[in-house]
Amino acid sequence: MAKTTVQYVCSSCGAKAPQMLGRCPVCGEWGPYEEEVAIASTGKNTHSIGGIKSTPQKINEVNYQEEQRIDMHNGELNRVLGGGLVPGSLVLLGGEPGIGKSTLALQVLMQQGERKTLYASGEESAQQIRLRAERLAGKPDNLYVVSETSLEKILEHVKSIEPEIVVIDSIQTISVDGVDATIGSLTQVRECAARLLQFAKEQNIPFILIGHINKEGSLAGPKVLEHIVDTVLQFEGDQHYMYRILRAQKNRFGSTSELGIYEMRQDGLREVTNPSELLLSTNREGLSGIAIAAAVEGVRPFLIEVQALVSSAAYGTPQRSSTGFDGRRLNMLLAVLEKRVGFNLLQKDVFINIAGGLKVNDPAIDLAVLAAVLSSNVDIALDSETCLTGEVGLTGEIRPVARLEQRISEAEKLGFKRILVPAGQQIAKKNLHIEVVEVQKVTDAFRLLIRH
Repeated sequence: MAKTTVQYVCSSCGAKAPQMLGRCPVCGEWGPYEEEVAIASTGKNTHSIGGIKSTPQKINEVNYQEEQRIDMHNGELNRVLGGGLVPGSLVLLGGEPGIGKSTLALQVLMQQGERKTLYASGEESAQQIRLRAERLAGKPDNLYVVSETSLEKILEHVKSIEPEIVVIDSIQTISVDGVDATIGSLTQVRECAARLLQFAKEQNIPFILIGHINKEGSLAGPKVLEHIVDTVLQFEGDQHYMYRILRAQKNRFGSTSELGIYEMRQDGLREVTNPSELLLSTNREGLSGIAIAAAVEGVRPFLIEVQALVSSAAYGTPQRSSTGFDGRRLNMLLAVLEKRVGFNLLQKDVFINIAGGLKVNDPAIDLAVLAAVLSSNVDIALDSETCLTGEVGLTGEIRPVARLEQRISEAEKLGFKRILVPAGQQIAKKNLHIEVVEVQKVTDAFRLLIRH
């Protein structure tokens, strides 16, 4: 019989220790260690990934064929996955409670048409899943549902039904028989993920695993869970807003810079194919502190509304607050505004908000953030038919940005008359119905934006 020993595993990084430690020496987190029962290997495990005998081969002699991805009939999800779901892959979908993970997974399965699918839930009964399906107004004929927490029984159902896509909701509620650990523990989650990976590769069936989020906002469970799966998707958004963002944190079969946008409605999630029209307000005419930025996420351009409010500090220490924008970058931009432009904001509160509840990491919106701050500070509205794009350096210069032509085309499509871009970038200005103005420094842009 295999020997069993007790060891302690860090829930943050997966480091192991023979005794309980107050602080992990690897990642530095406090109190992350959890007890687990380790089973010593007997040396008889001869399994290999995909069930293929392992034999070293020259890389040029390896036989391969182009993967035929599964069309999910969901353009936003296909984009984030890199063109569709790869057969035999393991996808982890995480997000905060109530954000819409289960709704997205069930809705995708209901859109598969003739493709046979299985939805295994360890949190809801079959009746509850049916009620949600009725709310989503779908009538799938080949969608099977089962309420089960045993991984062995779920795999038996998969073998008998032979579905083409399987969703498990959630990985923290599934357990493996014979493992002396509670459901949701590090041992159970890691063992379930490892067995699912082996099964998915051998049977060439893709699995979508729904995962929980801890209080820090990262995926719950051991870090090794993210290493085992092929793709990690993050479903995020503010529950008080209607928009949801789908991002890929890890993707072995595509890019991690793509972005999917959904709108949460009563009848489920609706794909937002043109987010610019929804993210821009129509009543911004004559309002100070608003600037329109041309941003890009992955290969997708869209225009966003940057809002700023500058007011006198009511207390001794001025506030610096940002929603949807990096707070440290805001402090840097305000320092540039004071040093290079000459605006004193030391005794004023500055608030930045990206309208629509989005979180944007594109540095090309720097110029729009500064323009919105300046507009609010002097209480002068910017031209509503002008948008901006450009990264701001510490010396006040406007640096080049990627995919500039796509940003210009998006602004032109939405009816803007003028766009301020970094100087020196090669762009084709022929056949454009929008004025492209090149600016080299922040001061040059401000002279064009605010004219007394």
